[in-house]
Amino acid sequence: MYDVLLIALIIVSILLIIAVLLQPSKTNAASALSGGAEQLFGKQKARGFEAGLRRVTAVLGFAFIVIAIALAYLSSN
Repeated sequence: MYDVLLIALIIVSILLIIAVLLQPSKTNAASALSGGAEQLFGKQKARGFEAGLRRVTAVLGFAFIVIAIALAYLSSN
């Protein structure tokens, strides 16, 4: 059981890293110069691919935490 969870944690970790790296940057090149564009574009809701990627990242993060806690519990026994 411990080995299965350890392999699952490694897989979830790799997928979580990929999901975080695929997310688009929140900074805009023009906002670095003007400063005002961030207020206009910063509050837009994520749609399509970005929303799906945000959900996938949240689910993978939750799975990572649950598996890590389960591994800690199993290793203490």
